This record gives sequence, C-alpha cells and structure tokens, in this order.
Amino acid sequence: MTDTCVTFADLTLGYSSHAAVHHLSGALARGSLTAIVGANGSGKSTLLKGIAGILAPLSGRVEIAAGARVAYLAQRSEIDLHFPAQVRDLVSLGLWQRRGLFGRISADDKARVGAAIDAVGLAGFEDRDLDTLSGGQLQRALFARVIVQDADLILLDEPFNHVDAKTVADLLRLVRAWSAQGRTVVVVAHDLDLVRAAFPLTLLLARRPIAWGPTAEALSEANLRAASHFSEAWRDDAPWCEPGPGHDQHDHDDHDHHHDHHRGAAA
Repeated sequence: MTDTCVTFADLTLGYSSHAAVHHLSGALARGSLTAIVGANGSGKSTLLKGIAGILAPLSGRVEIAAGARVAYLAQRSEIDLHFPAQVRDLVSLGLWQRRGLFGRISADDKARVGAAIDAVGLAGFEDRDLDTLSGGQLQRALFARVIVQDADLILLDEPFNHVDAKTVADLLRLVRAWSAQGRTVVVVAHDLDLVRAAFPLTLLLARRPIAWGPTAEALSEANLRAASHFSEAWRDDAPWCEPGPGHDQHDHDDHDHHHDHHRGAAA
C-alpha cells in the first residue's frame, strides 16, 4: 500500500479560465496533518474543492489514492441553515455515501450517529433545530457528520472561524485524533499562531505555491513577504502561463509576473 494519499501533478484550478491555483505539484502523505494558509483570494478554498472533486482542473491533475473515502466540510457561509432539519438529521447525512440518500438507516447507524454527537459535546442536542444553534454548536454538529463519514481524507475549510476558544480547542483535539488514526487531514486556516501551534505541515498559497513543508519553515518571514505580493483582482489581459524549466512548488524565488497568473489571474 502506498504511503501517499493525494498527489498533485502541475495542478491548475480556477473558474471560467481564470486560474486561482497555479502549477501545484507534490503529495500529501497518509496520516499527515496540513494547514493551507494565505490571504483572501489566494486559492485556499479553490484547492480544497479541487481535491474534493467539486472543481475540475484547468490543467494538470489531482489524484486520490484508490479506495480512499473523502469528507469535505465547506465554509459555514455555504451551508443553508434555513432548511428545516435537526442536529440528528444533519449528522445522519454523513451516512449517505454508504446508504444512499434514501437508504434504510439501521440500529447500528443510529448508534454511530449518537456516538458522534456525544463525541463533539452535543449530547442532548439531537432534536434541536439547526437554526437555533450557536456558531460553535453548529460547527460541532458538522464535525459529528464528518465522524460518521469515517473518511480516509478529511478536508476542512475554515472550521475554526467565528467560534469560541473552547470549541476551537475541542475541534482541534478531534483533528489531531483523526491524524493519529492514520487519516489525512487538510485544513484551511487564517490564524497563523494556531497553525504554528497545531499543524506540523503548511502549504502557503498566493495563487501559486510559495512554500510547502514543515510549518516553521513554510511560515518564515521571507515566505510570508513573498506571499503578500499578489493582487486579488483578476486581470483579463494576463497571458496564459506555462511552468518554467525546473518549476517546483518548493522554489520560493519570485517569478516574472507573467508567470504568476493564467488568463485573468494576477498573482
């Protein structure tokens, strides 16, 4: 069995030919715990969607190890809380890959859902409507759904935003436990202090990969300065760029700006 869970081969992702992630190559090892960081518009959420298969590459490819189950938790802003559902319903959605949307839920399934709700500290909230939950309670419920999915690869987009410190600490314990169990975990995060304290590996993005490796090295002052030099706006006159000779995501030197963006992307 290979020790690689995800492989990127000169991957470029974007929208309507506007590239948001450029020329990413490398791999995520099984059981690794990686933070993806960068400024707004740097391609973090786009990359997670590409890994999850929600967004098709503009070029290159992303490969998931054969048989690996994937759980993807989107940003909270993408979740419709007006849908009439309760905590138990939300967590039970984690069963759909195994049971289908209309499959029968067994007694064992119900026990798994209950155990997941207990594990995130929401015992007694099973019948609560989603729109009555606080931000931290909702995030706990979403983590319970991830537990039920029993995935090999877990993708979390900004899971610690707008929640209290205790919830962050509790969710971090779950994230570390998943990694210790051999699951591969990738988390988009903004809090660099939290990333330095909790994540062994970091990918620093500014549309192109600036640094990827041990967190202390990836978040060096030089790399953070390099990551700050990109424009969040699209440029419609930008040429299509090609990877230069010896292109490598671990090369931190600045490119010519024409090689930092694809059609409409200014990096």
